[in-house]
Amino acid sequence: MGNGIAQVAARAGYEVVLRDVSEEFLERGMRAIDKSLQRDVDKERLKEEEKRAVVGRIRTTTALSDLAGAGFVVEAIYENLEAKRAVFRELDETCGPEAILASNTSSISITKLGAATRRPGKVIGMHFMNPVPVMKLVEVIRGIATSDETWARTRELCEQMGKTALECNDSPGFVSNRVLMPLINEAVFALHEGVATRESIDGIMKLGMNHPMGPLTLADFIGLDVCLAILNVLHAELGDPKYRPCPLLRKYVDAGWLGRKSGRGFYEY
Repeated sequence: MGNGIAQVAARAGYEVVLRDVSEEFLERGMRAIDKSLQRDVDKERLKEEEKRAVVGRIRTTTALSDLAGAGFVVEAIYENLEAKRAVFRELDETCGPEAILASNTSSISITKLGAATRRPGKVIGMHFMNPVPVMKLVEVIRGIATSDETWARTRELCEQMGKTALECNDSPGFVSNRVLMPLINEAVFALHEGVATRESIDGIMKLGMNHPMGPLTLADFIGLDVCLAILNVLHAELGDPKYRPCPLLRKYVDAGWLGRKSGRGFYEY
């Protein structure tokens, strides 16, 4: 997600600093950006010199201190509250007082992240959809303290990046995953209980409900570990048993069968 966000920001004309914990991850991210932009060059949606200009606007670093001059920071680490809080505390110390700190979280409370800083009014959620360069939506989440100015600047940034910003209030899973994850989880229960095969479950939802991708295929695309993390947040925060993750989902994650990124999930890749 991070390299996709960096790509769309750079393509919109912004100077971008892409930070990760190792040079290996940064090199992998830049290769993904190059490959994505090259597809647009091949399809004549982008000129070669434009591609070079976009890549040239992205600077990579492993040092968080290199973000000191940023006016807007988007965090896109893994879905864990304490890890995100730690990053936000560091960003709060590093970045200037006017900088907005946004999280690409798909389920974690923006209010809790804002409370880890001395600038809760400048903390907001920007939940990009995957793949970022293709999907138009950014689900923008306001914490209890998020200011109107922060919301307005975030919406403007989304528009500059060619995205549609749709606002929602801070609630576990927001709108997207509060609706999507129970659907995926119920599909996993249907497979777990032998109601139908994986192919039938996905096929029925694609052909009968006109979904572009079946729920089990979509879970593999998202990452089963990510799905489980979001369901755990929904279950813990809302306290409703309808969000209880299916045991089969837990078992697959325990086995390291995380979907496309690991080569195996509900399907083999």
